[in-house]
Amino acid sequence: MASSPRPLSVRAGRGHLAASPRGWGIIASMSDLTHPTTIAVLGAGTMGHGIAQVAAAAGFTTWLFDVDPDALTRARERIAKNLQVAIEKGKLTPEAEEQALHHFDTTSVLAEAVSHAGIIIEAVPEIAELKEEAFLQCASHASTSAIFASNTSSLSITALAASTDRPDRVIGMHFFNPPYIIPLMEIVKAEQTSPQTLATVRAVGEQMGRTMVEVADSPGFATSRLGVVLALEAMRMLEQGVASAEDIDTAIELGYRHPMGPLKLTDLIGLDVRLNIADYLYSELGGDQYKAPQVLRRMVRAGKLGRKSNEGFYRYDG
Repeated sequence: MASSPRPLSVRAGRGHLAASPRGWGIIASMSDLTHPTTIAVLGAGTMGHGIAQVAAAAGFTTWLFDVDPDALTRARERIAKNLQVAIEKGKLTPEAEEQALHHFDTTSVLAEAVSHAGIIIEAVPEIAELKEEAFLQCASHASTSAIFASNTSSLSITALAASTDRPDRVIGMHFFNPPYIIPLMEIVKAEQTSPQTLATVRAVGEQMGRTMVEVADSPGFATSRLGVVLALEAMRMLEQGVASAEDIDTAIELGYRHPMGPLKLTDLIGLDVRLNIADYLYSELGGDQYKAPQVLRRMVRAGKLGRKSNEGFYRYDG
């Protein structure tokens, strides 16, 4: 990796968020290393805005960073909409909405986002070099005690840790889409992750209301390694004319009680994200079960990326 940092360019695919966080003192008597009070999220895309919403709703002063002001505007609008929907469904009070918005802010200035953060969570595209570059840039502005957490769903946390100036304070915090609805968080320990870092992240996860599973650093971890096999096989069945996308998804939803079929879920995650994960797992683990079918490659080349492009295995209204 280059010794001198280049300007960080974290761009969103799709995003969301809302208003301004100015301090919050419930856990201010505890040290940031023991229990951080401020969280920075890098990237205002599909996952970034959702993670920031969860953090702000849990009472953390939360900064969402992106170099694209339009992505930050979309993030604010989507989080505001998410919170309003939660109120309408009786899952959130207006007071809780106001509190979440009070704890949240956005910025296109990296130093502003990370300088006081106890945990920095990157949610940039699933490309190892981008994630390494994001943490390299953060190191120039962040506290030496700050934890660097990655939302990667498949890449090596150990390799990412080795590229930083604080390998013992690097860890995986894998959230699931949408984070404000799905409470699971997969904690991935690098070879270098310290017990203190693990304990801190667990405490933060508790405050966020996460159900946590802890896994060792291995390609795809537990969730992506299993989930991608089902998704790719569903695509092969579609490619071979075994059944329609709707019928494949219905069979899994009703027959195995999955809340969403593998093709609908791929549309939600993003076909480009699925392809990146599949290619990475195939390169690391081998095995035809991880080999991306041609239908996936063709759709990604055509810009059919799922919900974020309004077309994938299904069509969506804009």
